[in-house]
Amino acid sequence: ARCVLDLITPTTGSVLFDGTDLTALDPASKRKMRGRIQMIFQDPYSSLNGKRTIGKTLAEPLYVHQGVKFKDALPRIHAVLDEVGMPRSAVDKYPHEFSGGQRQRIAIARALILEPDLIVADESVSALDVSVQAQVLLLLRRIQQERGLSYLFITHDLGVVRNFCDRVLVMYLGSIVESGPVGELLSNPKHPYTKSLRDAAPIPD
Repeated sequence: ARCVLDLITPTTGSVLFDGTDLTALDPASKRKMRGRIQMIFQDPYSSLNGKRTIGKTLAEPLYVHQGVKFKDALPRIHAVLDEVGMPRSAVDKYPHEFSGGQRQRIAIARALILEPDLIVADESVSALDVSVQAQVLLLLRRIQQERGLSYLFITHDLGVVRNFCDRVLVMYLGSIVESGPVGELLSNPKHPYTKSLRDAAPIPD
């Protein structure tokens, strides 16, 4: 991956991203950093503006962060739609014209349009059917391999964690209580909350 979310320190609240403390940045630096860190939200419908076409939605980050106008943004919009498996005709359509899985692909495209180093995925498959979840996770994995980006994947589903993530941090009551490589942590959890999460997602035998 191109970047590292180095550390989340419970005592100070510091978050280090490539050695930079995100909590200590001034407003101008924060705005610049936002282009490198994008987000995919849980609900693919409410995260999209129903009054805007998909093309306008995907063009907005380019205009806000880079001053690129819609006409000039079209080639990049078409390219990112291709990348997430959506037709280019989606540019002129609205969110309600797509299924949940398609809307989440559009949300992923919006997160990718600025070519970020890190994507925060907040329960980004929990609102989808199981078969669609698998498709979206495979898409995210392919994008990661092709682009070399990093994910901060937030989820309660340890089945997803087991198959998608490399390293895991377990939070309980707002604090990190356990962390480590996924295989090691799930095979030998120490904290009772981690154990309960693991037991809620058993491996079929």
